[in-house]
Amino acid sequence: MTLQGDVLKDAIGQTQAKWGWFVGLGVLLLILGGIAFGNLFIATVASVYVVGWLMLMAGVIEIMHAFGVKTWSRFFYWLLSGLLYAVAGFFAFYNPLLASAVLTFLLAVALLASGVLRAWVGYKHRPAKGWGWLVAAGVISALAGLVIAMGWPVNSVWVLGLFLAIDLIFQGWAFIAVGLALKK
Repeated sequence: MTLQGDVLKDAIGQTQAKWGWFVGLGVLLLILGGIAFGNLFIATVASVYVVGWLMLMAGVIEIMHAFGVKTWSRFFYWLLSGLLYAVAGFFAFYNPLLASAVLTFLLAVALLASGVLRAWVGYKHRPAKGWGWLVAAGVISALAGLVIAMGWPVNSVWVLGLFLAIDLIFQGWAFIAVGLALKK
């Protein structure tokens, strides 16, 4: 066996020994997903705070980067960009409900646009095998974006929380499945 094969086999063996951690993490994510489903408003606010922190950190990093560039025009570009990010992050903390409305609207637009594009690409590949699945996925994404847009801004207090809850539950089941597969 080659050195690469030995290293890979050793890595798989070490991962198999930790199968319980995968299952445990999966159960924890399922519980958190259930809690998020139980209170979609709190889950929405939590997701807005996470986005706010990320934007605030990105803004600070871009502002620090501005002082490392060599020309004034680039300095002001990075400084302005960082300030906008930081202000948007602060805004998410200051008014999470309004931020959730903005993020929900952007989510609706992104789902609608990506769904239409995916359906169009699938339709253009008609002779290829599986093109219908691509069109179907695009139509479903576009419909999801349309439904969210039609309920906006009222649905802004729960849509992001619903997406977070669904993601946590799917991630939980995925970790449990991986852990149980590693056990075998």
